[in-house]
Amino acid sequence: MTDRIVLAYSGGLDTSVAIGWIAEATGAEVIAVAVDVGQGGESLETIRQRALDCGAVEAYVADARDEFATEYCMPALKANALYMDAYPLVSAVSRPVIVKHLVAAAQKFGATTVSHGCTGKGNDQVRFEVGVQTLGPELKCIAPVRDLALTRDKAIAYAEAKNLPIVTTKKNPFSIDQNVWGRAVETGFLEDIWNAPTKDVYDYTASPEFPPVADEVVITFKEGIPVAIDGHAVTPLQAIEQLNHRAGAQGVGRIDIVEDRLVGIKSREIYEAPGAMALIAAHKELENVTIEREQARFKKTVGQRWTELVYDGQWFSPLKRSLDAFIDDTQQHVSGEIRLELHGGRATVTGRRSETALYDFNLATYDTGDTFDQSMARGFIEIFGLSSKVASGRDQRAAEGN
Repeated sequence: MTDRIVLAYSGGLDTSVAIGWIAEATGAEVIAVAVDVGQGGESLETIRQRALDCGAVEAYVADARDEFATEYCMPALKANALYMDAYPLVSAVSRPVIVKHLVAAAQKFGATTVSHGCTGKGNDQVRFEVGVQTLGPELKCIAPVRDLALTRDKAIAYAEAKNLPIVTTKKNPFSIDQNVWGRAVETGFLEDIWNAPTKDVYDYTASPEFPPVADEVVITFKEGIPVAIDGHAVTPLQAIEQLNHRAGAQGVGRIDIVEDRLVGIKSREIYEAPGAMALIAAHKELENVTIEREQARFKKTVGQRWTELVYDGQWFSPLKRSLDAFIDDTQQHVSGEIRLELHGGRATVTGRRSETALYDFNLATYDTGDTFDQSMARGFIEIFGLSSKVASGRDQRAAEGN
């Protein structure tokens, strides 16, 4: 029986060429797997047919938009996941759901190997292959660009020679990855980190320089998950999509960062994540209102470690699973409404309201009605500073003895 290889298929030049390239290099049959995580563009049926026209023996397509938003983006939101305090894991959070469908397709069609289009320099090769090893340990992995010498110039020449049904061009200098959680752009002139991004880099966001009139939005959360926008019920996918549109129109969510890659090099990346950044801003503020102080402090540490694990391709790891349990526990009271003003590239919190808030007006006010017993403060300060006071006395005595 001929070996079969499952290929993560986007419908673009590189993965379309990879179908025939892999078949010729290995003698195996290629099964194309396309997973829709909200990247937009062509329909799944168009992509499926192109895969078959390019030589795939089977084409497996999956509309995973709701699954991605609910099971992958929402955990990232609850963790307030921002790698290097800036990047909302646009690509990293999408790889596990793609891996899940790749392994399912391999098992369905009897494939022995999974293939992806990643280079040997990037993070995604790790994310794909660690995920495959975890969910399908019996499967092997190959990468045409890394393992079979499929460079872009060779891909263009191959597509033209084979008359493949795809548009080939050498003009677009960028490498782009996008989904409903955001958009990532790299390479080309952006590799010179002194170069500023040009207008053609952006697609999800309008320029914040000349914004339209400010847009006020109220986001309702239940246990850390957005459930309504301006009083209208939404699914997680709908919440992200609506805020992508509204925050994107105001230029919210543009990120330009020199990022520490997992493989040890630094890489300049441009991201657009209007919906993700607006939701994270709102969610973080609602946590400020509803989560107890010490729990909130520790959650920041947990959230950072969660973010690093996901960035490093450890979505399916035992530690990630344990951190999920802690984060989920912290979200039981993160319910209420946050009002945001979207304007000029910013998502600014202007109002907070929650039935489970720990904010007590009568304790916080300085006006008549204050219920805080200020006489307690003197004794509290004495006890709170006692250990430092004792240590300071010791140090002074030691200094005098010298």
